[in-house]
Amino acid sequence: MYRIEEPIYFYFLTIIPIMIVVFLLVLWWKKNTQRKFSDIALLQKLAPNSSTFKSVLKLLMFLLGIAFLIISLVNPKIGTKLKTVKREGVDVVFALDVSKSMLAEDIAPNRLEKAKQIISKTIDKLGSDRVGIIIYAGNSYPLLPITTDHAAAHMFLQNANPDMVSSQGTAINEALELAKTYYNNDEQTNRFLIIISDGEDHQEETKQVAQNLANEGVKIYTVGVGTENGGPIPIRLNGAMIGYKKDRKGETIITKRKPEILEGIAAAADGEYIDGNVTEKPVKGIAAIIANAEKSEFETKQFSDYKDQFQWFLGIGLFFLVIDVFLFDKKTKWLRKVDLFNEEKTKK
Repeated sequence: MYRIEEPIYFYFLTIIPIMIVVFLLVLWWKKNTQRKFSDIALLQKLAPNSSTFKSVLKLLMFLLGIAFLIISLVNPKIGTKLKTVKREGVDVVFALDVSKSMLAEDIAPNRLEKAKQIISKTIDKLGSDRVGIIIYAGNSYPLLPITTDHAAAHMFLQNANPDMVSSQGTAINEALELAKTYYNNDEQTNRFLIIISDGEDHQEETKQVAQNLANEGVKIYTVGVGTENGGPIPIRLNGAMIGYKKDRKGETIITKRKPEILEGIAAAADGEYIDGNVTEKPVKGIAAIIANAEKSEFETKQFSDYKDQFQWFLGIGLFFLVIDVFLFDKKTKWLRKVDLFNEEKTKK
């Protein structure tokens, strides 16, 4: 079993036939010029040590060296054995509020960015746990299905914004209902749902939905972002703020965090409410809870353990180049004695 890491470097091998063609053209030009200068017998007397064979040999060593160096750049890898990897962890789903109220800047830089920071730093502290992300406002959408790919989670999280949902509002129950479909491993005993919001929920049945989800084995924790004093919702156009959101009477809307709603949801699900205005507090709290949870094996993989082999080709390539350096175009004494092409007999 083998694998090529950087196959694009194979294109460099095209220089080898180009160099061969150039060498043949130069050789033809030299022979043609020599014939015009003098006859072959006289040239052999004037330059008795000249050797076409040595020139060809030098070229061969040089091209072999270049070829092996290019192969070392490609870095071929050879599979040595199969490894079995057992992954253990828990399932963690983040429900992120992306309603317009999350754009309020009563905490820096704004509530939404603060929520993203909390999720991102929490993911960084997870081990082999699986993560999923839900976004919601007036309705909910799956942003990232549950996965072990934490890098993908970071990427999708950065793109989350209020424009991704079709209706505004803060319907936490929508996120709770969607979360039921996320946990696709029936053998997983530890499932966590982390809701991050400013708590402006207007649905009466949210607590009941949370309790029903808790009865199915999902542990629900809520994180509140924003201040009780609140702040206006900025309206931006092409990145520049053009004003604040107003109500029908033309008055600026002040959105406030509602911790009592988030506390009620957590209490109904036997979970916990965490203040999220200081990023490290929920990150450390959630990470500690998950770290102490019982881990379940949810994935077993077999794969080939590939090892780099470039060093062998690099060494061989350098060896041929060193030989090329110490080879001379002229005949050496031992080569004249061997007389591979009967050149000495021909002269006599």
